[in-house]
Amino acid sequence: MPSSGSARIAGGDTLMIGAGSFQIGSGGYMQKIPSGPSATSRTRILGKAGTKLVGVAGTHRVLNLDGSSNVEVGNLEITDNSDCVYNHSNAAATCTSAMAWARVGVYATASNNVWMHDVNVHGMAARGFNAGGLSNWTLERVKMNKNGSAGWDGNVGTGSNSGQMIMRDIEIGWNGCGERVATGEPWACWAQTTGGYGDGFGTVDTGGQWLIEDAFIHHNTSDGLDLRYMDGADTTNVTLRRIYSVANAGNQVKIKGNSLIENSVLVGNCTYFHGKYYMAEGDLCRAYGSTLLLILTGNDTATVRHNTIAGEGDAQIAYGEGASTDKINIQNNLVVGFPYYANSSTATLFSGGSAPAAKSFSGNMAWKVRTCQTGTTCTQDPKLTNMTLAAFDAEPLAGSPVTDKAPMISGMSTDFVLQPRPSGAANDVGAYEIQAGSTPPPPTPTCTRAAPTVTMTGPTAAVAAGTENKYTVSLKNNDSSACANTSFALARSVPTGWTGELSTTAIALSPGASGSATLAVMSTTTAAAGSYGIGLGVSSANGSVHTGNASATYSVAAPAAIGLTETVSTSKASYKAGEVVSITARVLKNGVAVSGAKVAFDALKPNGVNHVILSATTDANGYARVSFTSGVGPSSIGTYKLSAVATSGSLTKTATTTFSVYK
Repeated sequence: MPSSGSARIAGGDTLMIGAGSFQIGSGGYMQKIPSGPSATSRTRILGKAGTKLVGVAGTHRVLNLDGSSNVEVGNLEITDNSDCVYNHSNAAATCTSAMAWARVGVYATASNNVWMHDVNVHGMAARGFNAGGLSNWTLERVKMNKNGSAGWDGNVGTGSNSGQMIMRDIEIGWNGCGERVATGEPWACWAQTTGGYGDGFGTVDTGGQWLIEDAFIHHNTSDGLDLRYMDGADTTNVTLRRIYSVANAGNQVKIKGNSLIENSVLVGNCTYFHGKYYMAEGDLCRAYGSTLLLILTGNDTATVRHNTIAGEGDAQIAYGEGASTDKINIQNNLVVGFPYYANSSTATLFSGGSAPAAKSFSGNMAWKVRTCQTGTTCTQDPKLTNMTLAAFDAEPLAGSPVTDKAPMISGMSTDFVLQPRPSGAANDVGAYEIQAGSTPPPPTPTCTRAAPTVTMTGPTAAVAAGTENKYTVSLKNNDSSACANTSFALARSVPTGWTGELSTTAIALSPGASGSATLAVMSTTTAAAGSYGIGLGVSSANGSVHTGNASATYSVAAPAAIGLTETVSTSKASYKAGEVVSITARVLKNGVAVSGAKVAFDALKPNGVNHVILSATTDANGYARVSFTSGVGPSSIGTYKLSAVATSGSLTKTATTTFSVYK
């Protein structure tokens, strides 16, 4: 299958590739795999043990199924030989022509009746799979890991899929990150704020009957499994069984339309990437970090049953849109809440959202959630193997109160690990079924208090006097698991005359849990050049054992004769449609705040045509602030280009930035 000329195989042939590494792309990407004659007579592309296809020369696709139907692909490793990430915003990570990299592992569109098995696509500079416009595809034992943009990106061709879309025993992890060729380690992780993407699995508008079973979806830099763009047709549906989705930076699972989610473990540790691998804070916990997000369209039924769901997002089960003709059934689930990532003094919700659907709750249990739904028991510790968010293990310990508490559901005969269900008088609540003959519960542990771990990180570069620096305060409760939750009080220390504002003055944490706050510090505009200490102390009602402190340095730069300077920023990197966008510009002259400067703001909308025009005058500290409410129509969804032109006397300066609005 050379890049040009006649292929040396015909439809229906079998190509066996021997062990070894084979470079693809030096003369252009290979032509498409010839379609097989029929659904029962496929063209087969198969590797032997140790077969590796290595993309080079920036090739757009290593394996090409553009218009290929009736095909079997199996026993292949697909990768490239470079650590780089395509178009990465960090120059140290981006690909150059001198590197042996490839953009996409598997490219497919207008493709029907494909069976892909035992395929490992990893380390591509952009996408593992760029595939859309498919019908009747089956993936078994397929991996999509450490691809620089996404594991599976459906934005290709017509995008929409149809027929039976089946995936079994798959792994989708660390997408939105580069891969070190020498060690296989992830690095250079990024997402929307810095120009990346990062979904583990994502489509554009699509139909089809989707079945995904036994999937491990983890550490992707945006959403884990994003089926938000299902078309909502009555014949379109998604069934998820035995999904383990954990530590993705957005939602762990999101689905639109008819859906069934059962026997799965979803762990919304959406701040996992905090301070790691170049990731921006604005890309953590998108869509409020809800662990499971259901979107309805009218006449839909969404059933969530026998799952264990935990996380730090606003709601563990969130639902939105749709009509009163929709139905949501929440049955026999175990939900464990944690401090809300955006306000650690508040627990997360069991469920919530604006969907007008008819909702039914039965047989559920919850622990440490903000509100307790009807049909839910919220007063008993479920006693799971590990109940810290970072190392959450959903398997119940012997003696757990989830045992034999769930109503029977027809057709539920196994659990998350395919053990028989029920095993005992009734089903167990959650994803696991404790098997008969389990060992007795362990003895009741004792509470041991310990000093918390406190750290403070933030900018280290010198800044102009009067500049606001934001420092992240991280706090970990080191008490033993038998202790009750603790509310830690926070107090800050800054030089006299400076301002220092904490995002919260108290963080409630369970044993082993971590939380964070932000300390915003601004020096006086007359502060002399030099280094100044700032501090943070914590305490609790439990006395001296619960005290701790951390410090950082705020450096004031010497004023430089640099004329007029300006910066512009928004309060957030990404806003929900209809939300207020707050914009701030600051104008300095020779490092000193300029009062009374005129600032003209121009936000070019995502359609590239319409503008939002605003203006303001700087205050005594050089700040000019404006805001507007983003639109909700198609022209307002996407990335805005923002410019701010400052004028002071005969001097002008322009600053630019971007922000985005999502549905």
